[in-house]
Amino acid sequence: MSAQPRLLPWPGPAGQPCYLVSEADGEGYLSRLADEMEAIQLQMGAELIGHARLLLRDRKADARELRYLTNRLIEALQDALRVAESRGRRLPAADEDGPAQASGAHE
Repeated sequence: MSAQPRLLPWPGPAGQPCYLVSEADGEGYLSRLADEMEAIQLQMGAELIGHARLLLRDRKADARELRYLTNRLIEALQDALRVAESRGRRLPAADEDGPAQASGAHE
């Protein structure tokens, strides 16, 4: 069984967080579905940023359009934060000597 439940990228019926407890260790159907959903959410957020840049350059954009854009940006940010939280929880725990480091990741 997984050491810690996985925060899923979608909220429950009342907006509460949903978690997956699995013995498949990331290889089960719901884990793969969650991975795909995270990728879609992040891609949609990136596309929304491009749309926002265009709309904000348009001096004729009205308040209704800007409010709509703002609401979609809030939704995309909420999705991205949920993805970040979920992925952060799945990082290896830091050992006593220092923080955990991702293998192969260099800046």
